[in-house]
Amino acid sequence: MLRDQIHRSHFFNLPLLGNSSIIKRSTYSPAVLRQPFPAKKHSNTRINYSCSNIKAKYSPSVGKSMTMKGVITVQPTISDSLVNVTVGLIKHVVDGVKDHLKRSFLLELVAANLDSSGKEKETVKAYASYVGLDDDGKLHRYECMFVVPQEFGKIGAVLIENKHHSEMYLKNVVLGDDEITFTCESWIHSKHDNPDKRIFFTNKSYLPSETPDGLKSLREKDLLSLRGIGEGERKTFERIYDYDMYDDLGDPDTNSDLGRPVLGGKKYPYPRRCRTGRKMTSTEPWSESRTTLPFYVPRDEDFSEIKEASFGARTLYSVLHAVVPTLDSILTESNKGFSSFKDIELLYDEGGDDIPMENGLLSCLPRLVKSVADSTQNALQFETPRTIERDSFSWLHDEEFCRQTLAGVNPYSIKLVTEWPLMSKLDPKVYGPAESAITKEIIEQKIGGLMTLDEALEQKKLFLLDYHDLLLPYVNKVRELEGTTLYGSRTLIFLTSKGTLRPLAIELTRPPNNGKPQWKHVYTPCWDSTGAWLWRIAKAHVLAHDSGYHELVSHWLRTHCVTEPYIIATKRHLSKMHPVQRLLCPHLRYTMEINSLARLALINAGGIIESSFSLAKYSMQLSSDAYAQQWRFDHEALPDDLISRGMAIEDESAPHGIKLTIEDYPFANDGLLLWDAIKQWATAYITFYYPQPNLVELDEELQSWWTEIRTVGHGDKKNEPWWPNLKTQQDLIKVVSTIMWVSSAHHSAVNFGQYDYAGYFPNRPTIARVKMPNEDPTEEEWQTFLNKPEDVLLNCFPTKIQATKVMAVLDVLSSHSLDEEYIGANMEAEWGEEPAIKAAFEEFNRRLKEIEGIIDSRNCDPNLKNRYGAGLVPYELLKPFSEHGVTGKGVPYSISI
Repeated sequence: MLRDQIHRSHFFNLPLLGNSSIIKRSTYSPAVLRQPFPAKKHSNTRINYSCSNIKAKYSPSVGKSMTMKGVITVQPTISDSLVNVTVGLIKHVVDGVKDHLKRSFLLELVAANLDSSGKEKETVKAYASYVGLDDDGKLHRYECMFVVPQEFGKIGAVLIENKHHSEMYLKNVVLGDDEITFTCESWIHSKHDNPDKRIFFTNKSYLPSETPDGLKSLREKDLLSLRGIGEGERKTFERIYDYDMYDDLGDPDTNSDLGRPVLGGKKYPYPRRCRTGRKMTSTEPWSESRTTLPFYVPRDEDFSEIKEASFGARTLYSVLHAVVPTLDSILTESNKGFSSFKDIELLYDEGGDDIPMENGLLSCLPRLVKSVADSTQNALQFETPRTIERDSFSWLHDEEFCRQTLAGVNPYSIKLVTEWPLMSKLDPKVYGPAESAITKEIIEQKIGGLMTLDEALEQKKLFLLDYHDLLLPYVNKVRELEGTTLYGSRTLIFLTSKGTLRPLAIELTRPPNNGKPQWKHVYTPCWDSTGAWLWRIAKAHVLAHDSGYHELVSHWLRTHCVTEPYIIATKRHLSKMHPVQRLLCPHLRYTMEINSLARLALINAGGIIESSFSLAKYSMQLSSDAYAQQWRFDHEALPDDLISRGMAIEDESAPHGIKLTIEDYPFANDGLLLWDAIKQWATAYITFYYPQPNLVELDEELQSWWTEIRTVGHGDKKNEPWWPNLKTQQDLIKVVSTIMWVSSAHHSAVNFGQYDYAGYFPNRPTIARVKMPNEDPTEEEWQTFLNKPEDVLLNCFPTKIQATKVMAVLDVLSSHSLDEEYIGANMEAEWGEEPAIKAAFEEFNRRLKEIEGIIDSRNCDPNLKNRYGAGLVPYELLKPFSEHGVTGKGVPYSISI
């Protein structure tokens, strides 16, 4: 009987032991979780338990004391590690004995107030023991009984010691018929790993100055327990937050070609990441050694054992460590491209090469890998992206090329032209003449006599995709690498009277090199065959530039990367009982785990980005340049971003306080609805907890938090004059609204449409592999272009291995998990403690549902031609809610994939 209680996992419906063949399967496969484990030949499978909640009820008083019954709920989870089952079995037998002997948890209640002599009151202790399952039959229950003196007073905290050998995940603690709640959402270590008891506070939020006297020392102690001091290698069970530079992207000990510069510091400014303390490499003592799973993130940042099987981090790991290496082994000709467009279409219609799918990946990646009838193999077959499903020729259309700058996956690059001629800011002695080759005559010819250049500038009709100065310093270096090429580029776009865009010209530039002068050429839409093909190939180059900028800057840098310092500073300086910590908490979940995976296999030396994008080994250096030259916190809020690009002007009479330069700008129009909703929610929240302006400036935790974000987390920009002050409620509202926007709506806008728009890679190639046919061609090269221009375009596109690897990753990145946490959908437990905050959240939720309807109506409006029309995919990326899977809509609270 005891054996059944100890070893049965009701949550996953599997016993502890099972078939040895399963040990070899991926721990992320649901198939593993459904199968029994072997009775022999164990490898270490460790089953952990996660505490869900503790409920306590008052019983009649006994003498001068009261008895309180506590109920602890524990969720079984399975460790990622499938090694050494024997050790795991011994641990759980010991833990089972502890359960039987009523010694599973030690809980101590802490009084909120001091006693009459000004001293902390003695805690009230109780042990919890196992009693059975909860009503749903999924979670384990433990019970405890407190004897509380009547003079104990208000309960402010609970200390918990986990007597098991395995860690547990605590969700919440409730005392006295739901009268007092402690929301934990935290792993609790075994006392055998760390003897310190965990501290949890009630759901009532306090500014530091309002903290009850009996809790002040615990508040500071809890914060100190999370702060690293830049020493020691972190252990997996620890919850230590500290800063480090990006010194772990290279792998010089494996291959000298995989050495990479450290990002962060004067030469390569960059945000900071979370420190792991791994040893340095032997060949480059300034570079941290590489790792594999499990990598260190503070324990409360790892959710892989408590989320659904479709959790993004788990599925992404499966792609990076199973599908991608399999593709490498099958597609052995790494430089082989597609021989025809029919060859590309087969990836969707009939499937590509047969691929052996082990590790349960079929169940993890049902969209990506489809069974082939009458075959024991599986074919790598991709779902047809919606853009191509609706219009298979959309990728060829100039109007769609332009429309996607407003309603595609990278709506953050287009900007208004305000000066003429277009000029480079780079040193002309190094990079050649600064003035653009796009002339007034070219513009007026392509406008077709509708207006002069001066009139177009005055009427705000000219827009630009400008990757000239950012890319030009890398052109010669990239061209030394095999299988890629690069230009600096400018793309000039015209706003028509119908509110749509059409391209006027593309300028590609190569700087001087090896005695050759600067080369630049302007391409325009043409009606002759040769010019038309040159235009198509020039567009492919620009799209590769835009794809690289989107992934490295608009997506990675401006959401994932810049948010990590916010997370670290929040955990180090804002107490769990601080209201701002509780406001930001859902926006900061999951990000650090995803970022660590990115450093492991996406942005690392030789990873997906380097092997598949034009910048190759220089990709992250470009991201550093963009941070140094372009990133400003005060431009990250949507209205400020739009104004900084000339896409809007301030206008107090306009609905959102700004007037758009292009009225039908789907990303901006929908985004402003969300921005206003977020800011209104933040305003109600902040003004409740900070009713007087001086409370912001007097909040020492808040001021330390903001100072560390500016001077440490983003320390390479600490002296910039544009950092906002943090003195009033309005200052704080703007700061937190910006962080909430970046982690939710900004990330969703640039992430969840990736497969729809780049899943068919001719629409958004990640790399251009060959130079333009008219750049210093040999006679043979020019004749090849004239005889078969389609082959030149195909050779410019990614190779088979590059395309399929990127498509596999984008499919996962674009997908919502079954238990995705959408912004405003569910209220955090702490918010419900205050009626005013609860009412404000309910209004936030109501407004988000209203926004859903507004977006739907906009997508049906024939007057909005940038989001409605034949073959167009409706713009839904900023609809707040979604079903699971690849849907092209839905805004999670946080950067969860």
